Amino acid sequence: MDAANLLKPMLARGQLRCIGATTLEEYRKYVEKDAAFERRFQQVYVAEPSVEDTISILRGLKERYDGHHGVHILDRALVVAAQLSNRYITGRFLPDKAIDLVDEACANVRVQLDSQPEEIDVLERRKVQLEVELHALEKDKDKASKARSVEVRKELDNIDDQLRPLKMKYQREKERVDELRRLKQKREEILVNLVEAERRYDLARAADLKYGALQEIERAIAKFDSELGENSMLTETVGPEQIAEVVSRWTGIPVTRLGQNEKARLLGLAERLHKRVVGQDEAVQAVAEAVLRSRAGLGRQQQPTGSFLFLGPTGVGKTELAKALAEQLFDKEDQLVRLDMSEYMEQHSVARLIGAPPGYVGYEEGGQLTEAVRRRPYSIVLFDEVEKAHPSVFNTLLQLLDDGRLTDGQGRTVDFTNTVIIMTSNLGAEHLLSGLSGVIPMKTAKEQVMVEVRSHFRPELLNRLDEIVVFEPLSHDQLLKVARMQMKDVAQRLAERGIALAVTDSALNLVLKESYDPVYGARPLRRWLERKVVTQLSRMLINDEVDDNSTVYIDAEPGAHTLSYRVEKNGGLVNSETGLKSDILIEVPHVQQHEVKRMRVEEPDDADMEDDL
Repeated sequence: MDAANLLKPMLARGQLRCIGATTLEEYRKYVEKDAAFERRFQQVYVAEPSVEDTISILRGLKERYDGHHGVHILDRALVVAAQLSNRYITGRFLPDKAIDLVDEACANVRVQLDSQPEEIDVLERRKVQLEVELHALEKDKDKASKARSVEVRKELDNIDDQLRPLKMKYQREKERVDELRRLKQKREEILVNLVEAERRYDLARAADLKYGALQEIERAIAKFDSELGENSMLTETVGPEQIAEVVSRWTGIPVTRLGQNEKARLLGLAERLHKRVVGQDEAVQAVAEAVLRSRAGLGRQQQPTGSFLFLGPTGVGKTELAKALAEQLFDKEDQLVRLDMSEYMEQHSVARLIGAPPGYVGYEEGGQLTEAVRRRPYSIVLFDEVEKAHPSVFNTLLQLLDDGRLTDGQGRTVDFTNTVIIMTSNLGAEHLLSGLSGVIPMKTAKEQVMVEVRSHFRPELLNRLDEIVVFEPLSHDQLLKVARMQMKDVAQRLAERGIALAVTDSALNLVLKESYDPVYGARPLRRWLERKVVTQLSRMLINDEVDDNSTVYIDAEPGAHTLSYRVEKNGGLVNSETGLKSDILIEVPHVQQHEVKRMRVEEPDDADMEDDL
């Protein structure tokens, strides 16, 4: 016998008054099946409260959380908690998610009060790592270890210089916070005694406490509060910033206030994208502006951060721009959700995007698109070669582009409002190549591309895109810049082995001459470098022609069709004579060896390189 059968007789006779709470799904699953049990209850549907109602609920709970965590919650923090949880946290409902948000923010502040600040902790951890490394390096006697030891000692001295004032500041603030906590505890005791005195009608005692000891404690607390300014390392105040930090940790979406470094990073986003994507100013600027609007908080709330259709021939940087944007926003390319639309050429392949419907194989697995974005809501979604997809796939994209959301096969709504949607297509590439060769004007070529695009894609899809950008084929000078970037990538791989690389501009011109093909863009250049240059360097390494601390010079004689390689020992990343680390070499002008231009591969000076062209 289940619980329902035990309750029904008492409910029918009126011997039991019962209030139950359950979800709609659980009610349908367990209660509705038993009609006799169901009719004993009056259904009362409780809707999700609004943001305004949630703020009122949080204000009612504020004192309880203040006392439980021993912190002070600002009213503005409660407002921000309700707003941010409603906007960014999906799959849960108000006020539950807002209450959890405030609770965790309070716990974080309390933990920081009871432990040393993260800034000091990070420096001390780094110091321990360096001390262990230095101890290991002191056992080695080779030049590379000695050079690394010098660097480690310098970094340790720098960390000590940073830690000393931070620890002194932390110690002073810790003493103030402890004293402030003691005063607040004493205030609570006085308030309890005051209530007790008033209850006993001891007016003299009550007046003494209320107008004497209590006011003295309040003045002392106000004094300590003023000494703990806004720039304090320790704070017992829970404000909007603390709430935003928790939201960012939960969702991965950067909703915290912009710092000076991030402001400069956003304003210079287009310039940094150009370090990986040569040319294509229109596309780079459009993407950078969309990200700027989103982080400033002025983007459209019910649509993706940006939606773009990149058109152009193969190898001109369409996919590379998406990867570069992922690297700039997240410091890693794997935050890119890439879907090759050639895999979605069949009508039934739509189920792979959003998940199979109930009753079909794979129902519980979810969709490739919806699951990826549900777990990483702040990401870049790349639909590569979108023209190859079946037309029914585009119907799914309409809802995504218009409302910024998509419902998967299990009925869950996935939020796409914090994603950048990028579609790439090769439609009309032959017209652009004709424009590059001068057969037709480039303006006419772009118009012909758009005619072909409009005939292939439906108007309702094109009308929902923010920008349709046509990538022009790369010119000879632009491909020369790409050749430099590709050669720097080779230099990076050599640098991991302690080997420096020097390349003349004659060698770069030969590489471009042998690999240039306007139809295929920059990809043949990468393949040629791998097949010729990297293979030759690998052969030299295996034959012991190149060892650590060597420099490989790559040159090309006038009129030659092959590259020449020359190796200089003891001239690589660590100079054996001085024991000091030198820069990776990239030789731009075709001049004497002592005029080799030095630059770091990690921070290439593109302006200087362009001046040398």
